Amino acid sequence: MGKAGDWGVLVLGVLAISWGGPLVRFTSAPALTVAAWRMGIAALLLLPFGWRRWWRREALYAGAAGLFLAAHFAFWIQSLRLTSVASSVVLVTTNPLFVGLFSWLLGERAPRGFWLGVGLALLGVGLIGIGDLRLGQEALWGDLLALLGAVAASGYLLLGRRAREKIPFIPYVSLTYFVAAFCLFPLAFAFGQVLPQEGDWIWLFLLGLVPQVLGHTSVNWALRRFPASAVAISILGEPIGASLWAFLLFGERIGVVQGMGIALLLSGILWGLRAFSRSAKISPP
Repeated sequence: MGKAGDWGVLVLGVLAISWGGPLVRFTSAPALTVAAWRMGIAALLLLPFGWRRWWRREALYAGAAGLFLAAHFAFWIQSLRLTSVASSVVLVTTNPLFVGLFSWLLGERAPRGFWLGVGLALLGVGLIGIGDLRLGQEALWGDLLALLGAVAASGYLLLGRRAREKIPFIPYVSLTYFVAAFCLFPLAFAFGQVLPQEGDWIWLFLLGLVPQVLGHTSVNWALRRFPASAVAISILGEPIGASLWAFLLFGERIGVVQGMGIALLLSGILWGLRAFSRSAKISPP
């Protein structure tokens, strides 16, 4: 696959992930139940293609990534129950800040332009989410949970890149999703509900297929082609799509301040990708 194809897969992944927030909104089950079945369905879809190569020492990286992925969805899906789709999604995608810090600690230096892109993107994130700051304590708790989801997602991305250097792609993602589901189902049981409502099944299947198998799997694939921090800043495109779907499906309007935030967020994405394309000599499409 050529370079244009590499970028195409990454763009497809971001578009698919942007459906995650709106699809969660269609469900009525508790957040841990939704998270467990999302990961369980995704693991079952990929299980036949990857389980034979799980039994390797290097698979510990994939297992650790699965723990972070479980934490990411537990925090984030609960945040969607407390705050708006736009605010939850934009805050959970602040992970480039944490990825950049963790990457620096691991010896991977990001180009200067990346930090400028992150700064613009974070300013956009703040403008988009500022509306929920006036909605009360519940919305603030939702915002905090989304930020915790961003921290967990950063660990997932970084461990995923290390794991993909050691084990094949399909065994990696199938094991990661399986470990995440294995962690989430006992938690859902402990908090009282494992089986979702009857009307939730179609939405849970779509959650497992579209944002997880198509979206997150494409992002995992891109981790072998791009630095982890470049993939993370690309995922900042998720709030743009999620905000659009939330407006069309639920009538969540985007005000002037949010529109300015979206423009800054898009500028940050393009600036960060441009910085990485120059430093890694990768030409964007």
